[in-house]
Amino acid sequence: MSAATASAPSAIVFEALADDAWLLRLGDGIDDAVNARVHRLAARLRGQAPPWLRDLVPAYASLAVFFDESAIDALAVKTWLSAQCGEPDSASEQACAPQRLVEIPVAYGGDYGPDLASGAAELGLSAHELIARHAGGDYTVAMIGFAPGFPYLSGLDPALALPRLATPRTEVAAGSVAIGGAQTGIYPRPGPGGWRLLGRTPLPLFDVARAEPSLLQPGDRVRFVAIDAAEFAELARLQAQASA
Repeated sequence: MSAATASAPSAIVFEALADDAWLLRLGDGIDDAVNARVHRLAARLRGQAPPWLRDLVPAYASLAVFFDESAIDALAVKTWLSAQCGEPDSASEQACAPQRLVEIPVAYGGDYGPDLASGAAELGLSAHELIARHAGGDYTVAMIGFAPGFPYLSGLDPALALPRLATPRTEVAAGSVAIGGAQTGIYPRPGPGGWRLLGRTPLPLFDVARAEPSLLQPGDRVRFVAIDAAEFAELARLQAQASA
């Protein structure tokens, strides 16, 4: 939905997700305006931080709220959440909120991105044009899902959308940067996947040894920076050295 056709925000629908969790639905489907509203609401709730609030998990159009059921009744949580949701977004909150910019170095094409050439051909672009346009985008981490640390990134140029593979790969290398439909993302660990692989980053997206295991957080801004094979090898060496 474009800004020109955007309508008033829909009412938030509450669903019991578990005995200790509510799911707040702010919309349906993938919509940047709805996702931004999810992140603003998450920021507001974090700012209040009651002792019983255990975790907030933003998705594209919903927010899961986990609470300590031994400390508060579920209906009391719903009442408190309803009051918070009823507050209009303030100008300062919209301007806000913490949007960290993270640059992700990516070696595009070749063994790093086996689908770059075929994807560019499908789009009627050269490989260099696809790299430039993908790396030139300004993305937002809409949500973390699928695998620990996997960022679903909104902001992909619609002209770069590529269909998923008809038959997913059984093994995708960790750090692979890919396009799946109208989204782009990064595989944090080896595993199966059907997105189109454009390149790879040497940065570890998820590491349980870190204080914050996931490199990227919902609401972060992301920019890709194209690097060559030598830069990839050096960054990979430095990462291995740092984790030794």
